[in-house]
Amino acid sequence: MSTTAVPLRSIAKGSLTRLWIGVAAVALAAGGLAWAGQQGVTPSPAAFLTRNAGAKGVVTTASGLQIKTLKEGAGPSPTTTDVALVGYKGTLLDGTVFDQNPQAAMPVDGVVPGFSEGLQQMRKGGSYRLWIPSQLGYGDQAAGPIPAGSVLVFDVELHDFKSRAEIMQMQQMMQQQQGGSGGAPEAQPLPVPGN
Repeated sequence: MSTTAVPLRSIAKGSLTRLWIGVAAVALAAGGLAWAGQQGVTPSPAAFLTRNAGAKGVVTTASGLQIKTLKEGAGPSPTTTDVALVGYKGTLLDGTVFDQNPQAAMPVDGVVPGFSEGLQQMRKGGSYRLWIPSQLGYGDQAAGPIPAGSVLVFDVELHDFKSRAEIMQMQQMMQQQQGGSGGAPEAQPLPVPGN
């Protein structure tokens, strides 16, 4: 049996370097296309919360609520027996706004658990960002424009808060003031002409 030799040409000087530069350029282009394709993709809620937990200034509570102080407030924090006056904007992870109000009164224990927990860590005059995992929000149920399993993002400013007892007392005082001056005037006798 005979072997036929195929003559191989030697690689020209610099060709190997150009080959590796071409391979690197193709790899960079593929990486750039993959990165660009990911820009419109919202990460899964769990992946987002895991990554966000390491962000500067973000505190994760034992329940999983994530909170960041944007502007420190002063004084005590509300409790579950208080009614808070807040300004807020609620969004989904993709930035879709589902609710906002510059001034809303809400019972601290009358909102979703994550929002309630967040309110109890705020101080008057402060601004905060909350990331509420679905288990502290609406869970696996859709709520209006909020899809099931959503992480809720709230920017909240705590304007003030009062206890329910203070609010009841204020309402009673207002009712008394309206009752004393808001009733029908007493009937006066008509003057008799010539007297």
